[in-house]
Amino acid sequence: MTLPIVLLHGVGLDSGMWSEFAGSMRRRGVGNVLSLDILGHGTNKAITRDVAVADFAADVRGRLPERCHVIGFSLGALVAQQLALETPDRLASMVCVSSVYNRSPDQQQAVAGRLAAARENFEASADASIARWFPADTAVSAARIDDIRRMLKANDVDSYLYAYKVFATADSELSAALDGLDIPVLAVTGEDDPGSTPAMTRELAAAIPRGRAVVVPGARHMLPCEKPDELAGIIAEFIHDLEDEL
Repeated sequence: MTLPIVLLHGVGLDSGMWSEFAGSMRRRGVGNVLSLDILGHGTNKAITRDVAVADFAADVRGRLPERCHVIGFSLGALVAQQLALETPDRLASMVCVSSVYNRSPDQQQAVAGRLAAARENFEASADASIARWFPADTAVSAARIDDIRRMLKANDVDSYLYAYKVFATADSELSAALDGLDIPVLAVTGEDDPGSTPAMTRELAAAIPRGRAVVVPGARHMLPCEKPDELAGIIAEFIHDLEDEL
């Protein structure tokens, strides 16, 4: 495998969320794996105004290799979709991990409620996110959960809120455009993900002419942390098969 692989994290996180997954991908011989901090996160600049998913994509596009595979998680998957729509020639493939797709009115109301809760009390909303991502019976280690909690609570609050607004609203616009996308796409989610549901993943894949879906049994939203090796195996096989055709 020769083309670079670019990883885009989710809202409130940073490139460090991919550490175990990226290591597993490298052990599988996939070549150069690059994990980027998206706008308003990690080492990237703060967000100081309302932005759109296109602003996130523009920021990433300036750092992309000339041609690559892009893997996006949650908000990162929406950014990847925008990149694919704007510059499909730059993407050899796209993988959408735990991506929302065309939320129903009830799902829109639920995510709007989480945004409102974050505006009211960021610390409490961060704790609620950790509890939702990592229930009591999770197999993820306490140390790794603490890493993710610190990552989430280290956010610039305004940047987080501007980014979360994009996460809460961008899927409706993107979903209407994906049927014209002509690149290979893999959509993956956890069987027990309550927000980026298996139904969404199957619908996302079905909307794209060259899309396919995989649902990981017994997994929730944080697939790259919960089942990094299993996820890496699924994606490495997808990319390996594609590069054999190139």
